[in-house]
Amino acid sequence: MEFASEADRAYANGAFIAGADQFVPRWRAAAAAFRAGMRGDLGLAYGPGVRQRFDLFLPDAVPKGVLMFVHGGYWMDFDRADWSHLAAGAVARGWACAVLSYTLAPEARIAQMTREVAAAVRAVVARVAGPVVVAGHSAGGHLAARMACVDGPEVARVVPISPLADLRPLLATRMAPVLRLDAAEAAAESPALLRLRDGVGCHVWVGAQERPAFLCQARLLAEVWDCPWTVEPGRHHFDVIDGLADPGSALMAACLDGM
Repeated sequence: MEFASEADRAYANGAFIAGADQFVPRWRAAAAAFRAGMRGDLGLAYGPGVRQRFDLFLPDAVPKGVLMFVHGGYWMDFDRADWSHLAAGAVARGWACAVLSYTLAPEARIAQMTREVAAAVRAVVARVAGPVVVAGHSAGGHLAARMACVDGPEVARVVPISPLADLRPLLATRMAPVLRLDAAEAAAESPALLRLRDGVGCHVWVGAQERPAFLCQARLLAEVWDCPWTVEPGRHHFDVIDGLADPGSALMAACLDGM
């Protein structure tokens, strides 16, 4: 397979995952089935934008707190409706789960997305009492990590899953013009270049079968923030999130145990 640059090759995922084209329809079918049978409120606004919405799924009893999930897609793709099924683990453990959308590139730059996710956190806090844990995958892992930085909103813990922690290598990819990413924003929006806020817990998660660049990004964030990190055996970039749907998974334990 041809790539425009070594950087593009380093951050390509689907090209190195068998059956990659089957994952998106599978996710969407699972998400639709989950929404059909769950308690909650869909399409709640946290801002005036069309994509500034979240779905809130609720357990049968008063929630112990709320887990927020921020989707990936290199800040350019997907929607909250593609990921509803990932709320299953939290809801089964008695937590609420908010799954959100945010404005995508090129309409928004990454700094705006960070502000939108922070606004979503504040909107969720106004609806659900208790601790807030923010998990996110890939680009969503970046945005989850940003919620734990010095300028983020009040959260108890973040769990960045396969996060993009240092955005500077992306300047050499074909994504950079679409993201309108420049050197200043790459530095300002890189969690690995920022301080973990006092009192916020963090556990970084990544699949053992992921691209080397993602393993390096995960390790970098864990080392800089001096926090635990888990390399989950047998998982690649597309199935590393599956544990969020399982209340007994090690990933759900990393998110919610001790809260």
